[in-house]
Amino acid sequence: MAKTRYAVALGSNRRGRHGAPADTIRAAARAIESRSLSRIRLTPALGPAGRSFANAVAIVESELDPAELLAILKATERSFGRRSGRRWGPRILDLDIILWSEGPFESTGLVVPHRAFRERRFVLQPLAEIAPAWRDPITGRTARQLLALHGKARG
Repeated sequence: MAKTRYAVALGSNRRGRHGAPADTIRAAARAIESRSLSRIRLTPALGPAGRSFANAVAIVESELDPAELLAILKATERSFGRRSGRRWGPRILDLDIILWSEGPFESTGLVVPHRAFRERRFVLQPLAEIAPAWRDPITGRTARQLLALHGKARG
């Protein structure tokens, strides 16, 4: 397979061996060999996670298909100290595939584009910062348009 691009969301709200959550995000971006990384933003936690999260989006180029990349991302989470726990709980590192340059993809346990990314400002803001023209293959809207719509829906 030729190299394709992925938008990967990164999140952390616990200290780990790389330091504070923002340091963990930077170290994870290096570990997954991201081509570019958005600014890191502090955002309130959803659900029972407690502390605020450091969030960013990275662009990754890879010859892997989405399922293969997901396996690498999950191994990276574990290498950073992530352990299985309750859903929406605190975590050292969370890596999610948001978009793939080849369009939609679905297999066991993986749906791309990520099902909830359109409703998550903490994903849309950094995505629009580094890839404003990237189109959601389902709605046809750009990251910038999705962010603008998210703002209208809330305000």
